[in-house]
Amino acid sequence: MSGQTEAVGDFGLIGLAVMGQNLILNAADHGFTVVAFNRTVAKVDRFLDNEAKGKSIVGAHSMEEFVAKLKKPRRMMLLVMAGQPVDDFIENLLKSGIEEGDIIIDGGNSHFPDTNRRTKYLASKGIRFVGSGVSGGEEGARYGPSIMPGGNEEAWPYIKDVLQSISAKSDGEACCQWVGDEGAGHYVKMVHNGIEYGDMQLICEAYDIMKRGLGMSGKEMADVFAEWNKGVLDSFLIEITRDILYFNDDDGTTLVEKILDAAGQKGTGKWTAINALDMGQPVTLIGEAVFARCLSSLKGERTRASEKLTGPTPNFTGDRAQFLKNLEQALYGSKIISYAQGFMLMQSAAKEYGWKLQKPEIALMWRGGCIIRSVFLKDITKAYRSNPDLENLLFDDFFNKAIHEAQEGWRDIVSKGALWGIPTPAFSTALSFFDGFRTKDLPANLLQAQRDYFGAHTFRIKPEHASEKYPEGKDIHVNWTGRGGNVSASTYNA
Repeated sequence: MSGQTEAVGDFGLIGLAVMGQNLILNAADHGFTVVAFNRTVAKVDRFLDNEAKGKSIVGAHSMEEFVAKLKKPRRMMLLVMAGQPVDDFIENLLKSGIEEGDIIIDGGNSHFPDTNRRTKYLASKGIRFVGSGVSGGEEGARYGPSIMPGGNEEAWPYIKDVLQSISAKSDGEACCQWVGDEGAGHYVKMVHNGIEYGDMQLICEAYDIMKRGLGMSGKEMADVFAEWNKGVLDSFLIEITRDILYFNDDDGTTLVEKILDAAGQKGTGKWTAINALDMGQPVTLIGEAVFARCLSSLKGERTRASEKLTGPTPNFTGDRAQFLKNLEQALYGSKIISYAQGFMLMQSAAKEYGWKLQKPEIALMWRGGCIIRSVFLKDITKAYRSNPDLENLLFDDFFNKAIHEAQEGWRDIVSKGALWGIPTPAFSTALSFFDGFRTKDLPANLLQAQRDYFGAHTFRIKPEHASEKYPEGKDIHVNWTGRGGNVSASTYNA
């Protein structure tokens, strides 16, 4: 059959869930003939008879037909569930007639180590593999998502036209650039999702403070988010939060207040937090955002604890307008920290994995189409374009000034949260990171002494205190029981 089938497709896509269908429609709108395939072939026919009708979209009822209908080098995207299904479809494609030089793009939320493995495996067979993060949800897929491709760079000249055509645009630039080798594209998408967790948690904490601390109604809070969306916090997540708080149920009450407060998660935020620990990078805000979701899921335990564990009752007195300005500053300052931490992590990954990640391009890709898109990212793009070797986002003049201006209000919000008994894990950890990062001498000297005392893990002396007894740059162990101690030193790992 494959020998008789005419190759008409410029691009092929496997997986006809809503995201897949919308990406196909998007590509067709941009002049590409797309071949569509789904494991449940009836779904292909339904799609062709409805949404795809009259467009440059053709269907395939088998993998062999799908491969045969694509022009060479074949450009194929998988939009299927991450994990084993991706490997299964790759193996099926290998058995269905794909040839050396063909390109497979995994557009799902795959974990980057899997993409590393698949890139190497397929390169050994002459197939160019690309792992691409795609963000923007259903609407983004239809009208322009943020696309983060990485993997076998030989594929980029062949897929650039398709991916950049269907991606979102920001100030005329495509929100799709080559990210790097192996799993770099999926890694950047993972960090994007982690930052998304952080942004959402910060917004939820601001909402909680307004609701429980100030006693504001849904409409009043929506008005505040609407106002914030006109300034430095202008973003997709602030915009949808405004809409959610304006939305009333049939009985006239705010629907969001009826939703069970137990958050779900798909795991990408957890991946970011785990990778940060592996890298030794203090990506504290994303970590707290993940833990906040874990805590929320303990609904039964929290309900019982609310009846047994007491704390303060919020009692606000003062200038509400000024307090809301402080809250805006806390949100802005914490957001700066979250992105600074995210870029620290990516910078560390680039060194660890040998990737040449382009930070200005990453910020550009996130400016449009994706869930974390915001005006804020233009400032990050500008910072890294003006200084590609910028060590830390907080060292940029713009962000340095912004975070210093946010400090007073930010500290007020964190302290009020503690005094009122309203949890602010993301606001608090962001502020603690800022204070720790700007501190020349942290108490880790005592920690090192403790480790040496009980485990002989050694320590290093400060250069200004180096001597013949304690030479600079050397690992030193001291018998701490010889100077007043009465607990035996021993070997213990911690």
